[in-house]
Amino acid sequence: MTAGRTVLLARSLERTLEALVARFHADPPPGPVEAWLFEDRAARAQAEARLADLGIAARIRPAYKPLLAFFREEADLAGVRSAVVRYPRHPEAHPDRFLLETYPLAMLLPDVAVRFEPGGAGLTYEVELHGRDGNCRRHRVFAPNVVQASSFGRPVLVTSGWLRITGSTDGPLDTEYATLFRQALDAVPATGVPAARLEIRADIAAGDEPLGWGDEVLSLAEALHEDLFFALRERFQAGGGGNRSLQIVPDIRAGSAATSLRIMADPPDDPGEAAGPRPAPLASAERPLPLAQVQAALRAMGRRVFQTRSVQGRLVPWLYRPGSAAPVLISAAQHGNETSGVIGVLRAAAVLMRQKRAHFALIPVENVDGYALHQRLIAHNPHHMHHAARYTATGADLSASRNEERLARLSALQHSGARLHLNLHGYPAHEWTRPLSGYLPAGFEQWTIPRGFFLIVTHHPGWRRLAVRLMATLARRLGADPALALANARQLAALRQHSNAQPFRVIAGVPCFLTEGRHHEAPLTVITEAPDETVHGAEFRRLHTAQMRAVLHAVAIYQKLCRPNRKQHRPRPPGGSRPVAPRRKPGSARACP
Repeated sequence: MTAGRTVLLARSLERTLEALVARFHADPPPGPVEAWLFEDRAARAQAEARLADLGIAARIRPAYKPLLAFFREEADLAGVRSAVVRYPRHPEAHPDRFLLETYPLAMLLPDVAVRFEPGGAGLTYEVELHGRDGNCRRHRVFAPNVVQASSFGRPVLVTSGWLRITGSTDGPLDTEYATLFRQALDAVPATGVPAARLEIRADIAAGDEPLGWGDEVLSLAEALHEDLFFALRERFQAGGGGNRSLQIVPDIRAGSAATSLRIMADPPDDPGEAAGPRPAPLASAERPLPLAQVQAALRAMGRRVFQTRSVQGRLVPWLYRPGSAAPVLISAAQHGNETSGVIGVLRAAAVLMRQKRAHFALIPVENVDGYALHQRLIAHNPHHMHHAARYTATGADLSASRNEERLARLSALQHSGARLHLNLHGYPAHEWTRPLSGYLPAGFEQWTIPRGFFLIVTHHPGWRRLAVRLMATLARRLGADPALALANARQLAALRQHSNAQPFRVIAGVPCFLTEGRHHEAPLTVITEAPDETVHGAEFRRLHTAQMRAVLHAVAIYQKLCRPNRKQHRPRPPGGSRPVAPRRKPGSARACP
């Protein structure tokens, strides 16, 4: 222990791949070897070659997404016109668990018609490859999994290493990847730790492997980040430690020669944002903006800039621009790892500032502590989702956090009198998995596969008519953008192939969700969801342009749907109380105050 920090665990782990090669060198197996490990393709091929030099026939496959590896590494697809994949449906797993694990296979085989069907209850995919000559070849692809207890004590099916030696062994194999995960959880008391920040630094060997379709990458490092972060949250919830007083920061690095784990409570303050390239004009930005540039852009817009402070002491500035139109609150980065909306709201605000009647409040980054953490994490892993940065410094979702963390939002709503909140979000641009905890991210199962740029509209009782019209009109205007329509169609096609869950309405190619309730402060909330997590370059530019257009379209539509006010809005001083919507008869919400 040193001043200001506590080392909970520091450990190196032997790499299972190396241990197996050494074992078989010293004691050759009685027959051919099959092993399933958490390793990348290059390392597995190299180990097979080393064993072949010893006269040992070995096939080393990935434990993670084995069906995908079968088609990429083993299947002979010459002359194949169609494929049928029957996926297992294990009793301890989500019905679509193994179907989702096939993603994005159908998109990787553009010349093969792939059909997925439910199969048996075991752990084996059944594959039929139909040739143009009428021949059919059948294969069985094993998916190594074991049943374990989750943090809440429920049985869950988790991805596992496996070893099969002809005439000798056939069963689960503990790996350094799973051991690292287990030891990290065991090192942290279920009741939590008396600290503000918990940092888990892990180094693993397996590198990321791009799949060549969209933003899809096989990344064991990213999967470990997601699994460690959410498993620790769940552990604290189950153990009574809560999850709203601690920032959990997994920092996972790939490509290391040695596997290691180090866990610290209250480590030294992080150095802040790394120096990046010179700031680019907002319209051409190809990566998330440094926080300082965001705040400078906001202050350059006008003098009516207010500010609150975050838990970690960072400024949360917000702007109020009075006008004669119906007021609107525009915000982004409620979740710090969702970054395209930040540029989108700044670009939209620059346009609105030139409109004489425009009336809005603007918060470009609500969750500044999470945003700062994201900036730090993408310095090493720019293409990972980093859901640790989704939450505030106290480990809470800002929308459900204590009032002082939402003070900018509450103050802006009260000061502006806005009844419409345009809340710009993002979500993973590639598959989101937790292989060591059941594969699907618990509580976020609907978010596993991208579905394009989409809308979530929520409204208080009495506001449904306005909400429906606003949603439909906004979706049609967004869908008229050829670039957005093409990208949406591509991702929706992949979703329909690899998932049975599509609980949304599609309007002009834009998925839409409509809900009623009082879980949002404003009577009417429009949430945009851009698949922006992990995205950079031209695709990032396209997404923040779509976010900007969504704001401008929504503001214009809202003004047309609202009757003009005879009384001009009178600003109120900033404060923390929640604005209260006036009572209305059902269906009368068209008159927007």
